Amino acid sequence: MKDDYLWDKSGQPDPEIQKLEEILGTLRYQPKPLELPQDLAATRRWNYVPLLAIAASLLLALVAGGIWLRVRSQRVPQPQQARVVPTPAPREEEKPQPIVPQPRAPEKQVAVNRTPRHKPVTPALSKQEREEGLVAKEQLMMALRLTTEKLSLVHRKTQNPMPANQIKNQHRVG
Repeated sequence: MKDDYLWDKSGQPDPEIQKLEEILGTLRYQPKPLELPQDLAATRRWNYVPLLAIAASLLLALVAGGIWLRVRSQRVPQPQQARVVPTPAPREEEKPQPIVPQPRAPEKQVAVNRTPRHKPVTPALSKQEREEGLVAKEQLMMALRLTTEKLSLVHRKTQNPMPANQIKNQHRVG
C-alpha cells in the first residue's frame, strides 16, 4: 500500500480503501441551497434598552436637580416680613396708655472691611459664636490629622511592598 493515495490520490489505490470510500461515499456532504418557508415573515424586533437607559438618566438628573434647588432655596434666608399688629381700639372708660418701645434683639452684623489695610478689623462675635467657632476648628483639625495619618499609612504601604519583618523563606533549611 502506498500512502500517497491517501493524501493526493496519486499512486495505486488499495482495494480495502476503495471499498471504504464507496461505503462512506453515501454519507459525504452534498451542498443544498437554503430553503425558507414562505409563511415565515421577517419581523424586526426593537431594542428598547438604550431608550429606557436614556430616559432613566434624564429622569434621575431632573430629580437630582429638583432636590438640589429645594435644598438651596431652604438654605437662603428669606427677608423677614414686617408684621402688622392691629391695635385694639381703646375702651371709652380707659385712658390710652403711652406706647413704650420694647428693646429689639440686636441683629447679626456682617463684618465689612472698609477701613484701610493697615488697621485690623475685628468682627464683633458673641461669646457663644466664638466658642462654637473654636469647637468647629478643633473638630476640623482632628479630621485633618486623622486624614494625614491615613494617607501616610497608604503611602508607606504602596511605596514599601515588602515590610522588613516579613519572613521570606518559610521552609526549614537543612
